[in-house]
Amino acid sequence: MMGFPILSLMLLVPLIAAVACLLANANAARLIALAATLIDLALGILLWANYDIGGAQWQFTERAPLFAGFQWALGIDGIALMLIMLTVFLMPICIGASWKSIQSRVGEYMAAFLLMETLMIGVFTAQDLFLFYIFFEAGLIPMYLIIGVWGGADRIYASYKFFLYTLLGSVLMLIAMLWMANDAGTTDIPTLMAYDFDPAAQKWLWLAFFASFAVKMPMWPVHTWLPDAHVQAPTAGSVILAGVLLKMGGYGFIRFSLPMFPEASAQFAWLIIGLSMMAVAYTSLVALVQTDMKKLIAYSSVAHMGIVTVGLFAFNRQGLEGAMIVMLSHGLVSGALFMAVGVIYDRLHTREIDRYGGLSINMPYYALFFMVFTMASVGLPGTSGFVGEFLALIGIYQVSSWVTFVCATGVILGAAYMLYLYRRVAFGDQKHADAAAMPDLDWREWAMMAPIAAAVLWMGVYPESFLSPMRADIAALDARLARVKPEGDAKLRVGMPKVPAPADLEGAH
Repeated sequence: MMGFPILSLMLLVPLIAAVACLLANANAARLIALAATLIDLALGILLWANYDIGGAQWQFTERAPLFAGFQWALGIDGIALMLIMLTVFLMPICIGASWKSIQSRVGEYMAAFLLMETLMIGVFTAQDLFLFYIFFEAGLIPMYLIIGVWGGADRIYASYKFFLYTLLGSVLMLIAMLWMANDAGTTDIPTLMAYDFDPAAQKWLWLAFFASFAVKMPMWPVHTWLPDAHVQAPTAGSVILAGVLLKMGGYGFIRFSLPMFPEASAQFAWLIIGLSMMAVAYTSLVALVQTDMKKLIAYSSVAHMGIVTVGLFAFNRQGLEGAMIVMLSHGLVSGALFMAVGVIYDRLHTREIDRYGGLSINMPYYALFFMVFTMASVGLPGTSGFVGEFLALIGIYQVSSWVTFVCATGVILGAAYMLYLYRRVAFGDQKHADAAAMPDLDWREWAMMAPIAAAVLWMGVYPESFLSPMRADIAALDARLARVKPEGDAKLRVGMPKVPAPADLEGAH
């Protein structure tokens, strides 16, 4: 397997299928897109099966020089592997979700989704700085089109807002990358992860990357594009936006900000943790008063991403592992919740919570799946949500009990808004005859919901299968951060003391 270019093949399959979709009629485009995403899912399973846990840090590497200072460099570690699996798992489900709801310009829609799959996998596999940048930024284009062409009534406003917010921070990131390549003399990401930049320069580099990753996460207060984008996006667009695109910000922090600029990360930890606490508390309260289902779930995403950033900047293994599991869990759960909204939206064409009620009577299977995903979002033990939040909160507790207290309120408020939503939709009186007459799930909707429900329970009951590929890489990152690790409540302030790096850091992996 090591000699076979499986990563390039995973990029090529959806790219070729995207071109084929542009030339095909509507039904053929749907079938081509489904086949391509299933092939990539099979390749992803093959990748996971052949990944050597405890082996080399970077596996399935491919290198080919393209032109001066730029190379086709691919490779994955355990962290990238899990995010690639999340991507290829959700993509066929997204195609299934669009099967009936998208009737206009089907070929272009499927091509946009397949192009986005190529670019998302590219982000997680790129090992060259500028190759990463191209994949990272180009992913904006198909999502912009999906919202702007196939979205709701205010789709143009939402797509422009999404595009401009995310593009603005990325210009600063490109300038920082050019400086880094010039200073280190290489664009190779694994080399840069072990390179020690001047601490004075690290501040500016960290801030430039932060400008891009904070918007992508999205962190409070640059989160305001997300509710608009989710509300206007078609169902599958919301699934992939919440499921994978938001994870690129977290991946960026893990791959760039923390290992490349450890001193600056420690210096700005107070900023990240302050914004994260605000995100967890404030957006949870905002979610409580929403009347639109999609907006409620969008605000819950901002709160969950706040838990991720707190875990990452706890600078310990529990925090880092917890952040990764929250990212994977949130990708599945929020995607499933948006799909659950899409199922009833297809029947009644409204997202207003008050238009529903008592759906457990006429849609019992739907109510069951919706309950599983609601409980996972709340963090019920036995579901994926519990494992990640518990680990992340343990990680931050080692740094500050007060931060942990504020973030734990997000778990309580999360239970409040999600259970309140579920009660109003699934239980209570059937006030509207049209809602009471809606049919239960069909076989296509079963095929979309059941795999996610199984994955959510699998991650909740046996998280080791998801943690074990990442453990060595998280340990290596933890060793890299050892010299700037805070010691407790008093240390969350500007200018944390720097401890000389241990001599054996290179062999920590």
